[in-house]
Amino acid sequence: MVPFQRGAPSTAKQVGQIPANYTQGSGTIVSGTNANKATEAALAAYSGGIVDRVVKLSNGEYEVHNIGVNWPHHIFVNRDFKVVGAV
Repeated sequence: MVPFQRGAPSTAKQVGQIPANYTQGSGTIVSGTNANKATEAALAAYSGGIVDRVVKLSNGEYEVHNIGVNWPHHIFVNRDFKVVGAV
């Protein structure tokens, strides 16, 4: 976990697999069981943030938008609800 500190420089980086066609703001906001499973996977891998939305991408994977931390803001979860990358 990277704690948020106001005014601190970001420790942003990219890890794992990011969908090749991913652009921020793409996909469809989802809710329900699959959104909950994606959220659980994302927070298990990167605790300490708050998820404000889950987006289903065109390739069937999910992008979990994590706020309240310096990094990561976008956590990518595959169809089997396994974290595959973050940016």
